[in-house]
Amino acid sequence: MRTITSAIVAALIAIAPAWAAECTTERDVLDDAVRGSASCAAAYRLFEDCELGASGDVPIGAIVQEKCEGDFLKRLDGAKKAAYRGKLSVCDHKYAKEDGSMYRSFEAFCRAGAARDYSKRYSK
Repeated sequence: MRTITSAIVAALIAIAPAWAAECTTERDVLDDAVRGSASCAAAYRLFEDCELGASGDVPIGAIVQEKCEGDFLKRLDGAKKAAYRGKLSVCDHKYAKEDGSMYRSFEAFCRAGAARDYSKRYSK
């Protein structure tokens, strides 16, 4: 038991400086950090690292989605745009009947993840 506790404390100490450097409770600062990320993938990683697990993730997820869409959306033909919109629709409907702010977070991550995946696939 003592070994497990020590390992958990060591892991938290190791990640604390990275979290503190990027994540903040100041929404404007975090929004700017996500917008200023070097890439879609970097923006998504920051979103993951700083997640709240609640409805506060929705605006950050929208920023990630917008940043990622800038990489690919104009390059997609009609069929691929429709497929992308379909993926977003799946995210919107997956948790639509669930109450609670954590489900809004799940939706935000789903939408941002879809945009990240399309960016990876079609931004070349």
